[in-house]
This record gives sequence, structure tokens and C-alpha cells, in this order.
Amino acid sequence: MSEQRREHTVRPAEPRDAAGIAAVHVRTWQHAYAGLVPDSYLSSLDVDRRTEVWQRDLAHGSRIRAWVATVDPAEVVGFISLGPSLDEDAERSALQVYALYLDHGMWGSGVARELLRTAMQDVPPRIPVTLWVFADNERARHFYRRHGFQPDGTERTEDVGGADLLEVRYRRR
Repeated sequence: MSEQRREHTVRPAEPRDAAGIAAVHVRTWQHAYAGLVPDSYLSSLDVDRRTEVWQRDLAHGSRIRAWVATVDPAEVVGFISLGPSLDEDAERSALQVYALYLDHGMWGSGVARELLRTAMQDVPPRIPVTLWVFADNERARHFYRRHGFQPDGTERTEDVGGADLLEVRYRRR
């Protein structure tokens, strides 16, 4: 039985979206990273704490730009955030996609593609954009390759809940 896709809107995120973004952030981590990230870490993720972080990140004067995908008309079902690269070896003008998450019920709907395209439209020509993805997250890696990002050969290991997870950096010019 196929699920009917709900109409969505992509728009710039506002501070009032913080709780919705946080809820998507936590739910998506718990679904997408089950079996990759320790269960104890996933179960410890807290929407209230993530909401506080997102309120700060979306506050006036933040260097982070974010967009949300909403349905019905204010239910956040996905988001993307973009800002200055945090990598030590980054060019001064380089940008970084910090996060792109979508409720798993919306996977395959084209909403993630629209979020990414919307954010990329905000990037000036010839400005490099990078992002980090877990090496074992083949679904995400395939998505980014389909949208013009390629691994640039840089890897790092991140401690996530006591597990050392390999991340791969992708780049798009």
C-alpha cells in the first residue's frame, strides 16, 4: 500500500521552527543511524536540548542559514543548514552544509533534493561547499553524489557515543 505524499513548502527557517527542527533532527538520527551509532547514544538524544541549540543557531546575527520543509502548513518534516566551513584547511570563502535531515516517511519524495537545491541557490558562483557524511551511510553518500558532491579524499574519525565512526568529506564547486 503506497503512502500518499503530502504537499510541502520549503522556506527560510525562523526561530519559531526550532522545536520542529529539533524533533526532526532527533527522529532522523534515531531512525537513520540505528545499527551504526550506539543505541544508548541514540536513546539519549533530547529534543529539548536540540531545541535550545537550534534557537541559538536561528537567532538574529547567527552566521548559519537554514531552510525548512513544512506540511499542513507548519509541521516541519525536514531541514538543511549551511554556513562558513568549520574545516581547518578550508578556503576562506568556503561554505559547509552542517545538516540535512528529513523525516524517514518523506524519504524518496524529492523534499531533500528541494532543500539541497534551495540552499545551493544561495551560494555564490565558484564558492566551494563541503559536507561530512558517515562512511557507512551509503544512502546519503549516493544522494550527495547524485547532486554534484564528490568525496575529496579527506576523512576523519568522530567519537559518537563511544563508537569511532569514519566520516568522509564531500565537496562541490
